[in-house]
Amino acid sequence: MRRLLTLALTLMLGIALAQPSGTLRLYTSQPDADAARTKAAFEAAHPGVTVEIFRSGTEQVMARFLLEVEAGAPQADVLLVADAPTFELLKARGLLEPFPQAVSATAIAAGYADPDGTYYGTKILATLITYNTNMVSNPVTSWAELAALPAGSVIMPSPSYSGAAAYNLGVKTRDPRLGWAWYEALAASDVFLVQGNGAVLRSVAGGERPYGVVVDFLPIRAALEGSPVGIIYPREGVPVITEPVGIVKGTPNLEAAQAFVNFLLSVEGQRVAVDMGYMPLRNDVAPPAGFPALADLLQLSAPASALAATRDADKDRFATLFGE
Repeated sequence: MRRLLTLALTLMLGIALAQPSGTLRLYTSQPDADAARTKAAFEAAHPGVTVEIFRSGTEQVMARFLLEVEAGAPQADVLLVADAPTFELLKARGLLEPFPQAVSATAIAAGYADPDGTYYGTKILATLITYNTNMVSNPVTSWAELAALPAGSVIMPSPSYSGAAAYNLGVKTRDPRLGWAWYEALAASDVFLVQGNGAVLRSVAGGERPYGVVVDFLPIRAALEGSPVGIIYPREGVPVITEPVGIVKGTPNLEAAQAFVNFLLSVEGQRVAVDMGYMPLRNDVAPPAGFPALADLLQLSAPASALAATRDADKDRFATLFGE
């Protein structure tokens, strides 16, 4: 009898641990190459699942997703986009499927996941200052100094397109050392706006502008590859986004969606992020070359819920200020 019970239990566990299958539709703001590597790594771990990707800037991804929601036919199963305030807005509308039992959630550094388990940070992306080392011999050391440079010196992403830039806008305008006065100074100094962080790096590395505001992994990668770019962690601190992942409420393939979240949070998934040049959020996975330790990173921050509440108003004020 005991052997029969053991066999029955084994069969039950086999069913419970069965590999997910089918199609998983991922909406993401990851760069194309990184999205492709994420897809390939997950499919290698779960060969029964095929990942289909829609990729754009965070604001465009969200615009498409919310239009689909309004039409009653959301197409995404999983969202992997820049920042926590975006997920706070989705959570408030009941558009995320809670997954508090994510298997690796406890290994993620404290403070980088929703307490209710509706979304989880997957990596650390700090926004810092980059500069062209052929053009600049005595670089600035602070955000304040950046805003005081001669007109035309700075390029940065627009919060109308970039989720990281939208997050930065909310955080910096709440910091008494910067505030809206910092953005007003940049607007007066003819800052050049582009859609995404990749365009910032290309401009600085190519010598079009001496300075840029950009997410850290891009210039760190480029410098290691020999590009003439340097990085500055401003002394006031840096805004940090975590590229959270969340499951869309009502997804028809919940098993595959949960497997995707678990994969990104696992040691294996975090090592994939490290191999792509990102700082991991697991305490038991070392960061790649060129990054400071997570504990040494001086951060500028604000509550995600507060940032979410004023996100649209902040972007509207920015657009008016910069004539977008």
